[in-house]
Amino acid sequence: VKCLFLPRIQSLSVHVAAFAVVCVVVCVCVSLLLCLPCLPVGRRGETPLALFIWSMLLIIAFVFIFTGGVVTAWEQVAFFLFLSLSVYTVLPLPLSWALSFGIGTSVCHIIIISVYVSVTSPQTQDLAVQLVANAVLFVCVNGVGVFHLWHTEHAHRKSSKKREDFSRNRATQAKQKRDQEHLLLSVLPRYIAMELKTEIVKRLSAKCRAEENRPNFHSLYVRQHRDVSILYADIVGFTHLSSTCTPEELVAVLNKLFGRFDDIAKKNGCLRIKILGDCYYCVSGLPDPISHHARNCVQMGLDMCTAINKLREATDVNINMRVGVHTGNVLCGVIGLQKWQYDVWSDDVTLANHMESGGVAGRVHITEETFAHLDGKYQVEEGNGGSRDSTLKGRRTYLVIDSNAENYDTTSQNNFLIKLRASVRMSQYLQSWKTVKPFSGLNQPEASLAAPPTADSSASQSQPAMVRYYLYCCLLAMLGVIVFVRVSVSIKVFLLTLAVVVYLALFLHVYAPRSDLICVFGVLQDELGSRAEFLLEKCFNKETEEMETTKNVNRLLLQNLLPEHVTDFFIGKDIQNQDLYSKSCECVCVMFASVPHFFKEFYNESSVNNDGLECLRFLNEIISDFDELLNKPKFSALEKIKTIGSTYMAAAGLTKPTCDMSYSHVRCMLDFSIALRGRLENINMHSFNSFKLRIGINHGPVIAGVIGAHKPQYDIWGNTVNVASRMDSTGVLDKIQVTEETAQVAQALGYSLTLRGAISVKGKGQLTTYFINTEHPEQ
Repeated sequence: VKCLFLPRIQSLSVHVAAFAVVCVVVCVCVSLLLCLPCLPVGRRGETPLALFIWSMLLIIAFVFIFTGGVVTAWEQVAFFLFLSLSVYTVLPLPLSWALSFGIGTSVCHIIIISVYVSVTSPQTQDLAVQLVANAVLFVCVNGVGVFHLWHTEHAHRKSSKKREDFSRNRATQAKQKRDQEHLLLSVLPRYIAMELKTEIVKRLSAKCRAEENRPNFHSLYVRQHRDVSILYADIVGFTHLSSTCTPEELVAVLNKLFGRFDDIAKKNGCLRIKILGDCYYCVSGLPDPISHHARNCVQMGLDMCTAINKLREATDVNINMRVGVHTGNVLCGVIGLQKWQYDVWSDDVTLANHMESGGVAGRVHITEETFAHLDGKYQVEEGNGGSRDSTLKGRRTYLVIDSNAENYDTTSQNNFLIKLRASVRMSQYLQSWKTVKPFSGLNQPEASLAAPPTADSSASQSQPAMVRYYLYCCLLAMLGVIVFVRVSVSIKVFLLTLAVVVYLALFLHVYAPRSDLICVFGVLQDELGSRAEFLLEKCFNKETEEMETTKNVNRLLLQNLLPEHVTDFFIGKDIQNQDLYSKSCECVCVMFASVPHFFKEFYNESSVNNDGLECLRFLNEIISDFDELLNKPKFSALEKIKTIGSTYMAAAGLTKPTCDMSYSHVRCMLDFSIALRGRLENINMHSFNSFKLRIGINHGPVIAGVIGAHKPQYDIWGNTVNVASRMDSTGVLDKIQVTEETAQVAQALGYSLTLRGAISVKGKGQLTTYFINTEHPEQ
């Protein structure tokens, strides 16, 4: 509220000097206000400009005092009240400066008036009383101004802190979002990632819905692609090498080796699907069709053999590469509810796998279908794959001749490295391979409200002091309503309007013959500021909620790509994302559970089941039901590693540093295996099928880590994993087979066992195994 009192002017000539000063000051101020916003230094010059305006207004006030005739004790009190209040409310000054100039303005008026009036009009009565009244008014208006400015600065600091915190959080979450989405898109094709993200959002929004609203089938994210080439590659001799490695060495070697293969795949237009132990397989022609997909896979196979030849000759480590390639159709996508991994399925994929197992070390083994797509670009010779793999009998296969094969002279390096153990020689040589490490890609002015300065010059006429001071008290009361009363603007407007009406009626009725009153009513800056802060905070809260939703969605997606403890190691931390993640776990229970007859008997690529798509839909139901078991609290120690065809791989004890004597992780895995059998029986009952699980379990030390250059993948390695896999592959349908060591733990935990006896296990000789008795499987 700003009120000015304009006296009744009898003669304009008396005020020529004051009018001239006002015009000059107004012109200067208007010029500054028009020019400064356009200057770069305008923002830095706010305080000098404010002091300049304050000094100009102070000069105007003094000019008005001494150009209006007889000077009285109440001369220009209203103007000085306005000037003191403006220092706090209009001028952009800090509290300390505003307090100094506000008090200085008030003190100047009291001193000058007291000295000048006592000298020029010594006969003035009650001068001391009027000066005390002036001082009280100035104290009140400075108090109002201090409170207003303190409250404004406090709100501004609070708002600035909120902005800083919000900006910092937004930057942090934006980085996390970029890292998360980079990881997501490095593991899954974009179209699959977007579909899964949409599904996650739907799942979060539907949490509170009734259970009966659930669909009958789980969502299936699988598409069919025709005319692609599939490459399977296996490192011959790597099992022996891995047994001599420390966990750090093994992860480093695998990452360097498969990282190089990832680089080769990227160069040749191939998409790596999975890494299964020391087996690497990829596809060309996915997710977008490529006409020369067969040549891409063959060239990649040749490059892989060249890389492994360099490695073998430079380190004298006896390893080699066996590559198989086949061309056909695939179904590709993800299945299950947890630990999604992009995969491919079809009879052609199975055949490509057999082409690798029936191949020759150091050579690329291809089928007739692949050869037909090479257009004579490569020379070949008879492969005779049927002599090495019975599945290939009756098929004509070829071995590609590498015309660019070279002999690498590394004798001098061999002489130095031959003295070191194989794993060290391998690690040292691989340092020269500059492959990308996992997660390498992870890593406004405010307007001020101002009012034109106004002045209150007293009349060459006399007015009773009581009228003036009563009027000033009314002004202070209105200011008190605006500044101190914390209510909505509508209530303030009502109170101020009521006050103005009452004050106008009173003064016009009592003092109309002796004075003219003009009251200009406005809204103070702090009300607009409060509303702006409210709207800003509301905007912040909305954006924060959106960021939290995005963060939660990305977090759920990441939990379905990597274990949570691995994700936390890389995402949102100030560590070098180039660092490898590897961990040695002393006692882990590993399980392989397969439905062996699924692809052998049930899966069929015919038009009746949409070229195998409906068969995969059923496999998705099986895997999804298995995944749902992991949500139970009793299975919280379990970690799904991956699915391999129709085989489900899980481990328990990966997050514990040592093996406790209670073997709770072994108990957890055995209970989970029994629960899997119960779930499959339930699926059989509702689908009129007769699938049986074949489960193999072993426990012991493993090595866990993340490998891959362009598609980071979490996996576990070690003899424990290999034996657990053999317990599955050599097992019996509807049985849980365990090693002798695991059987002893199971018996100590109260499980009933049946001795199977000694069986032949590839690479391990004769092993004694047992079956876990499960008379009462969980339904």
